[in-house]
Formats: sequence, structure tokens, C-alpha cells
Amino acid sequence: MDRSGAQHRKILDMQIDKTTLADRGFLDMEIDPSLDIFEEISKLKKEKNAVILAHYYQEPDIQDVADYIGDSLGLAQNAATTDADMIVFAGVHFMAETAKILNPSKKVLLPDLKAGCSLSDSCPPPIFKAFKDKHPEHLVISYINCSAGIKALSDIICTSSNAQLIVESLPKEQKIIFAPDKNLGGYINKKTGRNMVLWNGACMVHEIFSLEKITRLKERHPGAKMIAHPECEENVLALADFIGSTTQLLKYTEKNNADIYIVATESGILHQMQRNAPKKTFIAAPPDNACACNDCPHMKLNTLEKLYLCMKYEQPELLMDEELRLAAKLPIDRMMAISRELGLV
Repeated sequence: MDRSGAQHRKILDMQIDKTTLADRGFLDMEIDPSLDIFEEISKLKKEKNAVILAHYYQEPDIQDVADYIGDSLGLAQNAATTDADMIVFAGVHFMAETAKILNPSKKVLLPDLKAGCSLSDSCPPPIFKAFKDKHPEHLVISYINCSAGIKALSDIICTSSNAQLIVESLPKEQKIIFAPDKNLGGYINKKTGRNMVLWNGACMVHEIFSLEKITRLKERHPGAKMIAHPECEENVLALADFIGSTTQLLKYTEKNNADIYIVATESGILHQMQRNAPKKTFIAAPPDNACACNDCPHMKLNTLEKLYLCMKYEQPELLMDEELRLAAKLPIDRMMAISRELGLV
């Protein structure tokens, strides 16, 4: 870093209350209401050679300013190949961790460090290690929606789009523990005929869909296609006309000739579906609660304002112990290698 860059860094550090940042998880600063945040973010991307990676579940404004929008596999692949100096990850904590695991020399920012994940939280590393130790002959395949600590305890990482193929690439006699999502693991067991040992974890968003309300929706829209993410419970999947990863659901709605779709996953994906197929109708599958939405509260902690402040002040930054990073990288590398062998990249 040159002298002017060091001075700029010092000024930024002086403006940030690190204690408040650690407590709140994001920069709580006033923004000039007359500021064009979209334009400012565009300027910052160029000035800092930054790339914004956003998950499909982010709010529409964030999706619109992102350089790449995708699911877990696509985001991991882009994080591994980017030539940007700074990665701004509009997603949840484990996703930013994955970007740091793959890019130790790059600065990785997350607009809100408190943007966690109910699925990841359902699998604490110390408890999972004890569980793993009880099954010494089992290979561990973990869904990418897990913490770096769980990745470090795994043999292979997978995503919802490649999980079935990765499991099928292993000998049938190979004993497997699948973590942390029991619903995705159960779906893969059914598809492959395996009997993987499943960790008892789940995503709160994909477990709240109302079977009764979805059934009534299907009755009101007899020509609609019901599509679902495999993190949903088995009884919801049984109603689906198509089951797939977030990207697979998106592609299905583009190519399928139906006019109406009932979508059983986080509602953020509807923004891209509507953009790609503006003449079609997309209905978010209703949850079993008083709210009419099925938003992930963790994903939605990120806002356009937090994203702007994050880029401007280069905080909050995601840091990681190098020993943990290297241990967590091995199973991701194995996933990437298998994916290449299977022609998935």
C-alpha cells in the first residue's frame, strides 16, 4: 500500500468505532439522503477494484447492483476465480467465509456480520465432532450451508445442485454422514437409494411452508407448476412438479411453458424469475404462520445502505484463522475437483 493509501486507511479506521461495529455487526452511520447510492456503489467498485457477489435471496436493490447473482455453487465458483482485490459478499456469514477460504489474500467484506444462518447454527462444530467420532468408518459430506468449523470436519462439500451427483460418484458401499440439512440429505437418500446417516439440522425458511395453504393454492390455480427446493420437508416435496437448487428452479421457470408457478423457497428468487420471464406469474408458497411472506430474516439483514457503507469504509471485514482456513479448504477443493470431473463447471 502506498503512502496515500495508508493515510486513507488510517482516516477510515479513525472514523469507525470498532466496539460498536463488533456489537452491532454493521456500520451504523448516517447517509446523506440526497446521495445516489446506486451511483456511489458503482464508483466504489471501480475505485477499489471490488466485486459484489449476491445470493438470489437478497433484496432486489442488492441483486440489481451485484456483479454476479447466484446460488451457493455459483457463488463459490465466482469467489474462486475473481481477479478483484475486494470481495463484497451480499449473503450470509458462511458464504463470506467460503469466499475468504478461497481467497486468503483478498479483503472479504460482509455488510452485516450478524447475517447468520439457521441451518448453519443448527450444527455446532464441537457437538458435530462428537457425532462424527461415533461413526469412524463414515465419510462426511457437508452441504455448503455450514460454518468453516463444519467444513474443516468434512471430507467433501456439496451444494443442492451437485449433492446427488457427488454422492453417486462414491462407491455404494461407502458409509456416509450427511450434514447439516436433514431434508436435503433425506431427499438425496431417496434419489440415490443410499442410507446416509443424517445430522438433524434444517433451514427455518424451508421448514415453515404450509401444506394446507399450498394445496389450496394449487386448487385455485390448477394449471400452476409447484416447484420446490430440496431443503423443504418431504411432505412439501411430494406436492412438487419440479425439485431443484435455486439456480435449477430459475432455469426451469424460464424454459417451462406454464404461466403460473408456486415457488417453495426463499422469496428473494422471485425477483430474478420475474426479470427473466416477465409475462409469467410467480407466487411465493405460503408459510404456516401469520405472515404472508417466506423471507430469510438473516439474508434480509443486508441492505443497500449497509452495502454502501461497507464498501466505503471497508468494514466489517471477515477474518479467519489460517489453520482453520486450510482445513476448511480441502473439502471445498474436493467438491470443485469432482464437479470438474462430472462436467458441472
